Amino acid sequence: MRGRFGRPYLYLVSCETTQRMLDSSQPEGAVAVANEQTAGRGRMGRRWEAPAGSSILVSLLLRPPTERRAAELTLVAGVATAVVVENATGLAAQIKWPNDVMLARRKVAGGLAELKDGAVVLGIGLNVNQGPDELPSDTKTIPGSLRSVTGREYERAPILADLLLELELRYDAWREGGLDALYDDLGARDFLRGRRVTVDGVAGTAQMIARDGQLVVGTESGPLVVESGEVLFER
Repeated sequence: MRGRFGRPYLYLVSCETTQRMLDSSQPEGAVAVANEQTAGRGRMGRRWEAPAGSSILVSLLLRPPTERRAAELTLVAGVATAVVVENATGLAAQIKWPNDVMLARRKVAGGLAELKDGAVVLGIGLNVNQGPDELPSDTKTIPGSLRSVTGREYERAPILADLLLELELRYDAWREGGLDALYDDLGARDFLRGRRVTVDGVAGTAQMIARDGQLVVGTESGPLVVESGEVLFER
């Protein structure tokens, strides 16, 4: 550990989800990690499944200032995770709005921010050492892992330590300056920009992640600004 995140550090070999290991009685920066989740969750209530020992499964307790939108934390996590993936693999990573990290057009990580008694529990799942046959086959976005993309296995502990430090740096910048403080790194990694997408049945071309964290989609009837929802893209 190289920063204040991870104090205290809670670890379980197996749990339903690291999101339930934290509550508002704990200090900001408390971290929960598990080697295996039996009921991991992503956005839209989807399951996040991974073999034991293959992934980084971590949740972090945060107390963001009231003037910041807690929903933006998934983008903050996306920037931090993308940077860590790049550090580990030497390859460019991208952020698929609103919460996925892509490597070689495959989803290798996702984030989930949940309100809990005035605090926010930010969960991140990063696929590290799954082989191609260990990744789910029934997902709308093609899944991947660092190993399935690069062909190499990785030690998870150094990547987790890097992730907690990067999260701390990006979170502190966001606290002070909002998404504007991260926008250079966020905008440069915008996976959907220029792609044909469908949002709640409306087709168009993704233009950008705006500085307020919303997705701007160009449609036949004009720009569509998306605050939340599911975006499907043409592969």
